[in-house]
Amino acid sequence: MDYTRLGTSGLKVSRICLGCMSFGDASQRGWTLDQDAAEPIFRKALELGITFWDTANVYGHGSSEQIVGHAIKEYTRREDIVLATKLNGKMSDGPGGQGLSRRAVMEQVDASLARLGTDYIDLYQIHRFDPETPVEETMEALHDVIKAGKVRYIGASSMYAWQFATMQHAADLGGWTRFISMQDQYNLIMREEEREMFPLLDLQGVDSIPWSPLAGGRVARPWGDATTSRGSQNPDTDFNGRPLFLDSDKDIVDAVQAIAESRGVSMATVGLAWVLKNDVVAAPIVGATKEKHLTDAAAALDVDLTVDELVRLQEPYAIRQPTYF
Repeated sequence: MDYTRLGTSGLKVSRICLGCMSFGDASQRGWTLDQDAAEPIFRKALELGITFWDTANVYGHGSSEQIVGHAIKEYTRREDIVLATKLNGKMSDGPGGQGLSRRAVMEQVDASLARLGTDYIDLYQIHRFDPETPVEETMEALHDVIKAGKVRYIGASSMYAWQFATMQHAADLGGWTRFISMQDQYNLIMREEEREMFPLLDLQGVDSIPWSPLAGGRVARPWGDATTSRGSQNPDTDFNGRPLFLDSDKDIVDAVQAIAESRGVSMATVGLAWVLKNDVVAAPIVGATKEKHLTDAAAALDVDLTVDELVRLQEPYAIRQPTYF
């Protein structure tokens, strides 16, 4: 496993991040793994040196954080893991149950710490932009939980570049802590972050930790194959029902398949190798439900795509709407 600093901070993370949205109460989503089923995934991650783990309070309505906390206690040491979680989504009907108000930040960080069974979070991220809360209120509250010792670093996720820039500027004006990471959607068939967000991140010394680096598995299997449990339930739309894929994406997936076959590696390995090729990407987040998913991800670190391969993968791309809300 390779390791890198996250942005210009001193925090070192593994170049593959274990995404933990797949772990939780299986009764809520058919494709999630409960605590016992998740054990082999955590053990494989540790075997491969994948020590950067990302979850969120809303994953399984808290059950993902509980499972992650149990895994840290049972299979490793807290000091060996870079632990990331998120807030914003609805956890209760109370005034601090969702959003990025000062009350929500203070309430949700304590709730996450309790579920995770730890006294600090390495990377605390805002899951989305909150248009109902002044950015100054959010940034000062996040700064205060750092000063209280509950959080080490902060990050953001899935928003427009102008929103991210506004929040960073508010932190600068207030003398508060800035974001060191952006968790955004980035893969071979969703490259809209290259237009504005990635140049901004590069300018500000912030790294991307992309979610859905394999487009929900679409670039990890031949076109038309929706055999995964999650993909078969809702293969073609995002959480808001908007189309995720275009007919032209077939050419991209076909290129991934051809390159994978010629190299003797999995399609997932090729897709992740392409994501890792971007200098602003620190660690793609891999939502593994099988040990092989992590093995294929780690193998991507050893694949150096040629110029011709990059052209084949990138030429068919078509513009689409990012998933920010």
